Amino acid sequence: MKYVSFNQSGTSSWGILREGQIVDLPVAGAALDLSFPSRLLDFVQRGVSGQQQVARVVDAIQAGRQVPGLHHPGDIQLIAPIPRPAKNVFALGLNYAEHVAESHDAAPLPAAPIYFTKAVTAVIGPEAVCVADPELTSKLDWEVELGVVIGDGGRKIPKERALEHVFGYTVMIDLSARDLQSGRGGQWFLGKSLDGSCPMGPVLVTADEISDPQTLEISLKVNGVEKQHSNTRHMIFGVAQIIADLSRYVTLEAGDVITTGTPSGVGSARKPPEFLQPGDIVEAEIASIGVLRTRIGEPTG
Repeated sequence: MKYVSFNQSGTSSWGILREGQIVDLPVAGAALDLSFPSRLLDFVQRGVSGQQQVARVVDAIQAGRQVPGLHHPGDIQLIAPIPRPAKNVFALGLNYAEHVAESHDAAPLPAAPIYFTKAVTAVIGPEAVCVADPELTSKLDWEVELGVVIGDGGRKIPKERALEHVFGYTVMIDLSARDLQSGRGGQWFLGKSLDGSCPMGPVLVTADEISDPQTLEISLKVNGVEKQHSNTRHMIFGVAQIIADLSRYVTLEAGDVITTGTPSGVGSARKPPEFLQPGDIVEAEIASIGVLRTRIGEPTG
């Protein structure tokens, strides 16, 4: 199943993408005497019972029943599947060997996952604008990443059961202000948390549609030119290991978002370095999920 969140005529809702249509689940469900929450995040937190209700909506549509709340994708504006996570986005640094090599000459590979967080106010959706404010950064960089949304939370989750705790996967871009990240004594949180620096989307694909998250082609283009291309099998720490390790220290909860690191090809490691400018279009793509587009804008006031 492919879940989406969207705006239409100033109202936010969410639903599923199927056969070229968006099904607004709160609206369609009400017509079938089913109760859905107003946000996808709340649905994820509801657990298995919510999935069963979605199946009833799909069955009704397949049976030819006239159900309200069907939209053509061109009639709505997609937003991030989880527009406002319940807490900061968990993020991994240096999780692809080639990215370690391009970022730190002759450095050993990390012996354990390296974590940081991105503020929830950084999250934006597909086709949204990230403002490159020259008063804040002159070195805005790109990083395509596989995003993971937790379904069933827990503490000390065993690696062999970890993927059972995943609700779904999405595409994320970790836009990074490198001058902030390395300046002021080292400010990863500031450098990674500028408003609009965490694009997410366009859909949240349920875990049952991606049997192995370590087999996905992952790439990124800037203005149509490919800058990154790899496969998630090259992660140093895979999704299951990340969940197992992180949950040793932090209780994971339904709706938590984890972004799993980027492959090589970032702008700061190029010779000469390349950074994003107003007007640039960033397109991040992960197989089985889709393409996430972000425009770099300039301050308006």
